Amino acid sequence: MKGFTLLEVMVALAIMAGVVLTLLGSVNYHLGIIAAERDNTALTLVARTRLAEIEQAPAKGEGTCAPAHPELTWKAELLPSEQPGLQKLVVKVRRISDGREVALVRYLPK
Repeated sequence: MKGFTLLEVMVALAIMAGVVLTLLGSVNYHLGIIAAERDNTALTLVARTRLAEIEQAPAKGEGTCAPAHPELTWKAELLPSEQPGLQKLVVKVRRISDGREVALVRYLPK
């Protein structure tokens, strides 16, 4: 007899189904990682821009990043540093919808 038996075809299909499910799970996992990294990069770029602006005239403050990014808020704090002669500038950018936050720290002379 030539050909495959029904049992052989079913085993082959079960193996293929396992491989496909594993690949789909892996792709989904990695797409989630890519989306999270893209979000972190966007928040970091906004924080760096805000940090550069505040660095020119160090001060406390907070606000939104509207109109470019109305879903983001920022907060700047000028804190004392452990190092003499320096103060710590902390800029936090937060997404309102999911609470994701990025904080950047820069040390400035007093």
